[in-house]
Amino acid sequence: MKTIVAMPGDGIGKTVLPEAIKVLSAVNFNAEYIHADIGWDFWCKEGNALPQRTIDLLEKHKIGLFGAITSKPKDAAAKELDPSLQGKGYVYFSPIVSLRQLFNLDICIRPCKSFKGNPLNFIRRSDSSFEEPLVDAVIFRQNTEGLYSGVEWTNPPKAVRDAFETHPKMKSFKNVPSEDLAISTRIVTRNACRRILREAFEYAKKFGYSNVTICEKPNVLRETSGMMFNEGKLIAKEYPNIQLWDTNIDAQMMWLTKNPEIYGVIVAENMFGDIISDGFAGLIGGLGFACSANIGKDVAIFEPTHGSAPKYQELNPSIVNPMAMILSACMMLDHLGENEKAEKIRKAIAQVIEEGKVKTYDMLKLKGGPDVFSKGACTTQQMTDEIIRKIK
Repeated sequence: MKTIVAMPGDGIGKTVLPEAIKVLSAVNFNAEYIHADIGWDFWCKEGNALPQRTIDLLEKHKIGLFGAITSKPKDAAAKELDPSLQGKGYVYFSPIVSLRQLFNLDICIRPCKSFKGNPLNFIRRSDSSFEEPLVDAVIFRQNTEGLYSGVEWTNPPKAVRDAFETHPKMKSFKNVPSEDLAISTRIVTRNACRRILREAFEYAKKFGYSNVTICEKPNVLRETSGMMFNEGKLIAKEYPNIQLWDTNIDAQMMWLTKNPEIYGVIVAENMFGDIISDGFAGLIGGLGFACSANIGKDVAIFEPTHGSAPKYQELNPSIVNPMAMILSACMMLDHLGENEKAEKIRKAIAQVIEEGKVKTYDMLKLKGGPDVFSKGACTTQQMTDEIIRKIK
């Protein structure tokens, strides 16, 4: 029996994670789920959104299912601390980002694949008619470095400022007082580039994708994006049957609505990967269908890419779409070698969507609120029940 660390987190994470576990049970996935504390409540009560007890559970059991997290800016987070903790130096940092760095979950995989019949799929006009291209892109996002590495300062210490001022481009900021200066760094390492690029090419080879695209900005970010691109050219030589493409992140976002069906596996740094994966998710129905995996050498955590959506948390019955969470659970099954169970769930989801009798509010293109049921939307639990019916 597998042991899974279940981390509902915040907001709708507490709603969708139990639904995914129901579906896993429906395919007879034999597992014990251990609840783990994470998220905003623990920041407010303990000054730590990622308690050590949760880290210990992941160190022991290696596999986590994660719901969603609430993050707020620095000052807003400080105001919500318990009064007994305020002014004691506590600083909020996203727990999922902390987990990625702590366990070196450096490979983030975000599949974005159309389901036939989804009313939210991208449609393109062609002459006087319309066509619905099949989108099947898989984003490999470097998960621990880049602009999200967390190495930044407001009012940088003198040693930091002195170091930055050795660069000639800092002359533009020489008259800016340090207290008026904020600096974020974009850190890219060669080994991390090689690892994610190789994983991307291996994935393309395994699943029959004909191309790998490096989506960066080397014409401006010459050193960091340049390193990713140069390493990609070297690794591509080992995969002669897979084409290496490269695009700039800004142009890629434009081309999303021109020819999204031509892209297979896409590799990008942390922030660019975040952006491009959300862009592709928009073509397949939005974040309600967007799943992801955070993979390290020892630990793996699976999560939907949507946020905690606190405005929907209190709605009873719930209106949110559970599919992104359920599809993330499918990625966990794949990781554990339970591919038949994962495909059984995906097939059931595809049948529910194509049949079109049961739809969540987003699939009906409704604004979220308690009135969506009178307009034909199903509840979160009804969608789960329908998927389970198809499984059985």
